[in-house]
Amino acid sequence: MKILVCISNVPDTTTKIRFTDNDTKFDAAGVQWIINPWDELALTRALELKEGSGGAIEKISVINVGSKDTEPTLRKALAIGADDAIRIDAEPQDAYFVASQLAEYLKANPFDIMLCGIDSSDYNGSLVGGMLSELLDLPSVSSVSKINMDGENIILNREIDGGSETLETTVPFVAIVQKGIALEPRIPSMRGIMMARKKPLEVKPAVETEALTEFAGFELPPPKAKCKMVDAENVNELVELLHNEAKVI
Repeated sequence: MKILVCISNVPDTTTKIRFTDNDTKFDAAGVQWIINPWDELALTRALELKEGSGGAIEKISVINVGSKDTEPTLRKALAIGADDAIRIDAEPQDAYFVASQLAEYLKANPFDIMLCGIDSSDYNGSLVGGMLSELLDLPSVSSVSKINMDGENIILNREIDGGSETLETTVPFVAIVQKGIALEPRIPSMRGIMMARKKPLEVKPAVETEALTEFAGFELPPPKAKCKMVDAENVNELVELLHNEAKVI
């Protein structure tokens, strides 16, 4: 059995975001890039499943659609424990473009379990996993918070309104995972970092695909207002501010 984890290359969540060209393009200058947090948790859980499978899971691969600049992120995934990596050589244009590139690769190189993070921390689209399953004509389960193996069957849990839901499926399928799939992301060890240098990273050409959407512009949120100090004895002023400015009462 083989597991593929789809990896997004995203700015560190502490990055100060800037835009160029009249707020139509993201300014990548000086940005620290990381593995998308949901994808990192998916990779961690995939490695846990492999370690507990008694050899049933033979390989964990990671894949992303991106330029050569994304390779350090893939190398980090290899250092965490993935066996090999694939990079589809293209600039990701939109969710459909990314899903199409992944699907074309997977049609020729099938995997049993494909894991996608529910979101990427940059665009928060929640689209690629569902699109990928449709393009491959495979079943998918969204919002997966737990995944376990019972022989050839896969047991999935996901949170629903008022409780949780347990599902059972067989491979191949796509799991769109969320927080809870693993407790904490794994940290690369020094040995893992050294071994990652020798692990295979395959670069595949992109297929001709037309993006269905384009970004017309970006807008930063308004700056936060200055903190207002209210005398502890002035309850009336506090109530007025909460009612008329904060609008929380």
